[in-house]
Amino acid sequence: MASVARSMASLLLFVAVLGGSMGFSAGAVYKVGDSQGWTTLGNPNYTAWAVSKTFHVGDVVVFEYHKEFHNVLQVTRQAYRTCDASAPLATFNSGNDSIPIKTPGHHYFLCGIPTHCTLGQKVDIRIPKSSSASAPSLTPSLPGGGGAPTEPSAAAPSPKANGASTLHSMRSPGVVVVVGQFLMLVLWMCLG
Repeated sequence: MASVARSMASLLLFVAVLGGSMGFSAGAVYKVGDSQGWTTLGNPNYTAWAVSKTFHVGDVVVFEYHKEFHNVLQVTRQAYRTCDASAPLATFNSGNDSIPIKTPGHHYFLCGIPTHCTLGQKVDIRIPKSSSASAPSLTPSLPGGGGAPTEPSAAAPSPKANGASTLHSMRSPGVVVVVGQFLMLVLWMCLG
């Protein structure tokens, strides 16, 4: 049994080294509004929330809200400034939307329910041009299931953890597959 444990430890070390050398990395996952979520209740300050974070290409922003009362629209800069929800770039309405950020620059989001944006339910996720590290080519599968946009959106994963929730940490799918295969091998070895 000790040799099985040593073999498993060696294989786990190999997987960790392989994952790091192949560029698989975790993007940070940010819950918009932290514990308040995406709402108008309690007058959350989404501008202050966003400014307190350092976002990077590859990070994921998660909007959690009551889907009966809110939604998430990705919009242009002008629509963001004027709270114009008439022509969104993408619409999300699952109540738990995970949106990967694939490009540097500003990513503007607002709630399309009348008056919610003017009450402050809007956020500008800004990724500095210097953080444009290439994102992995695979899109991660996120816990909690994110809503799919109704239209294509400009928004996926690079290393970082600045202010991100540890609870929402994720790994690149390539690493998940390798670890899954490793666990199946371990199970097979233990049962065989």
